[in-house]
Amino acid sequence: MEYEDEVEPRTLLVDFLRDNLNLTGTKIGCDTTTCGACTVLVNGRSVKSCTMLAIQANGKEILTIEGLSSDSKLNPIQQAFKDNFALQCGYCTAGMIVQAHFILSHERDLSEEKVRDMIHGNICRCTGYQNIVNAILDASRRMRA
Repeated sequence: MEYEDEVEPRTLLVDFLRDNLNLTGTKIGCDTTTCGACTVLVNGRSVKSCTMLAIQANGKEILTIEGLSSDSKLNPIQQAFKDNFALQCGYCTAGMIVQAHFILSHERDLSEEKVRDMIHGNICRCTGYQNIVNAILDASRRMRA
């Protein structure tokens, strides 16, 4: 979907997504790129949208959690998170899943250590990460099958 709107120069991408486009799956956690709840993909690159200006995204392709599934079914990553109990309160989930999508789009040979390294910018205070790592590895297997 293409969208065009006038924004104030200081409007953050996360605010534009949530307020202008009503894409509220992307969360606001820290406003300092620390937590990763606001992770989106901009032209295929993982970006913390809480510190990127909306005008910097002008003309670029933005992928949020809402864009991962084209129908009402969960995509393989979302299903793996569900099946591996990789979410509890859910606040970090959208950012984790978008980051997992980025990882799985760029890496073929994944290990537990590599996944842990690649999600280091996404914080979860509930799960202890093991189920998240398991879900990403499971999604990788599902997507290769």
